[in-house]
Order: sequence, then structure tokens, then C-alpha cells
Amino acid sequence: MGKVSVTPTVLKWARVSSNMSIDEVADKMGKSSDTIISWEMGKDQPTYVQLEKLAYSVYKRPIAIFFFPEEPDIDDPRKEFRTLPDFEYESLPYTVVRLFRKAQALQLNLQELFQGNNPSDKFILEKISISKKIDMDSLVKDVREILGVSLEDQIEWKSITQALKSWRKAFENCGIFVFKDAFKYDEVSGFCLYDKEFPIIYINNSMPKTRQIFTLFHELAHLIFGIGGVFKIDDSFISTLSSHDQKIEKFCNKFAGEFLVPDSEFDSQISGSEINDKLVFSLANRYSVSREVILRKLLDRDLISKTLYKEKAEFWKKEAQGFKNKGNSGNYYNTKINYLGDSYLDIVLREYYKNKINVYQVADYLDIKVDNIPSLEAHYMSR
Repeated sequence: MGKVSVTPTVLKWARVSSNMSIDEVADKMGKSSDTIISWEMGKDQPTYVQLEKLAYSVYKRPIAIFFFPEEPDIDDPRKEFRTLPDFEYESLPYTVVRLFRKAQALQLNLQELFQGNNPSDKFILEKISISKKIDMDSLVKDVREILGVSLEDQIEWKSITQALKSWRKAFENCGIFVFKDAFKYDEVSGFCLYDKEFPIIYINNSMPKTRQIFTLFHELAHLIFGIGGVFKIDDSFISTLSSHDQKIEKFCNKFAGEFLVPDSEFDSQISGSEINDKLVFSLANRYSVSREVILRKLLDRDLISKTLYKEKAEFWKKEAQGFKNKGNSGNYYNTKINYLGDSYLDIVLREYYKNKINVYQVADYLDIKVDNIPSLEAHYMSR
């Protein structure tokens, strides 16, 4: 098959915007690095079959883009993440950057499906805002009231799985759409994209469920601030931020910790108790949080040493990693349903049943093959 006349600068733009190196693209294409360089310099051109693979499998871009006369004017996801330094963004693997773009596409889908208006009658971002005079206790109280989940409700949940499902449902009922995926990169727990109508939180399904729950609330704080954010395991980059952005990141962590484990209630639980592993485990189960969250609160109260905190946190991190690696991929359709969430699937299928969208649009919205739609629908309806 003959070669096609694509725009070399667009080829390079697609690679760079995906955070991919020449060698990574060459490896995925089964070509030499020199071949990829020659395409990007305009000295050679790919065949149409090669271009299809580049577009759909490697860069996840519409093939038409590569025939544009210049780089397309598409928002760079990094603009969403004001509190993530450029050097941190540039170090992220292309698999994570793809998820940023996927999240942007999902926001556009939501705008189309809901005709530009958030469907929630208690949209949390319309009811809550953070000001300089905000009191943490008042903020936690107001957010709990809007989410409709009391501390007593939280404590009564029987498992971490139930807690995560319940928090996700509460968020989506309040207009925050929550999506999940396997990030294939354990340094990022999740991220959020701000939008006045369709804010999104994306969480790393490979993380322990307790980490996913904490991520939800960390990113909720970002959205209340009116900005996007990326939640990294290693937060040492915070020290490189401006004073204002440092305060935001620290506030987001504090909000998540205080919301999930209120200080006053926590103090009453540890009063007169011996500080040991049994107590930490018990409190973590009580609030459906990680043991590290409990340990952090003990550290803040000078009830344990920094050395012990670091040792335990590192041990639990390795323990969680080992547990995760023993898992399996599970059923394709159940995984797809879990990743997309009920709120998103409900609107797509509802519009389909009303004949407002066709089967090809459904496939596009759900990112699946047309032939797989009946099986996905059957799995979803049988739950």
C-alpha cells in the first residue's frame, strides 16, 4: 500500500502531547527509532495502515487530525492542573496522559447527553465554595449535609467495598461524575477536571479501596476550589509550589482526613487507649479508611514518632502492592461497568432507549465495539 501525505509537525505533536518518547513509539510500531524520526521530519511518510495504528492504537487520536495543515488547537490537559509542576507532568507516563484526554472526552460526552446542564438538583459546586474565612468544621458539616451521609451512616457500613460504592453514589447524586480505570502507574491515585457543569473525578482502580476513598475527598476539595488536580503518592513536589498552591494541596489533604475521620470523634475513640497496631486496625475499619490515615492523625498528635510513621506507611504500601499483584482482571463487562459508573451508563442507555442516539453513538460514548453492546447491557441490567 502506498504512503500517505501526513503533516510531520502534527505527527510530532501527537507524540509529545502523549508524553511518549521516540523509542516508545518505535517499540509499539515495531519500527526503528530512525523511521519514526524520519516521519516527524518529513523525510519519509507512513503507509495508511501504519497511520491507522499510530492514530488508533498508539496516540488514541482521530486519524483526520494527521492531515491537518498544522497542530490542532486542543486544550493541553496540563492547563487543568495548576498545582502540578511542569516537571512532574512531563514525568508522567503516556498511559496516564491518555486518561487525562479520555476524561476530557467524557466531559464533552456529558455535555452532549445532558444538553449542557448538570442533572443534579443538589449540585454540590453550586452550594459550596471555599473562601479565605472558611472554617474546616463548617465545611465538613456542610458537605456531609449535601452528600446526605452522616458519620453514623459511615460507621455502620460493613465493608470498605460498601463504603466506596456508597461514597461514589453520593458524589454522583450531587453532580460529581466519578470514573475509574487501571492507571498502570502506581504513583498517581487519581485526578479531577473542573467544569462549572460537569466536574469529573477519575480514580485509579489499581489502588486499595481505602486509598480510592481518600482520593475522592482530596479531589472534591480541588473541585470546590474551582481547579483541577492530580493526587500523587509522593507529594514531595508540594514544596516546589508557590505559597498559595502549597496551601491548596495541604488543605485538600486536611479536608479529606478531617471529613473521613473527624478530630473530635477520633480523640474520643483514642482517649485512654493504648496506641498499638490493634487500635490502628480497629479505627481504620471503623471509618473505612487506610491505616495510614489513622497513623497520620496519631503523628499529628505526637502520639507516635515520625520514624514509626514512615516505617509503617512504607510496609503497608508494599503489602498493598503485593496484594494487588495477586488479583486478576475479572469479567470485561463488569470491569467496564465499574469504570464508567451507574450515572453515566444510565444516561447513555436511557437516551438510546428513547431513540435519541443510535447504536454507533452508544459504542462511541461507552468506548466499546458495537457487537459488545448487548452483552454489556445484559450484565448491567442483571446486577
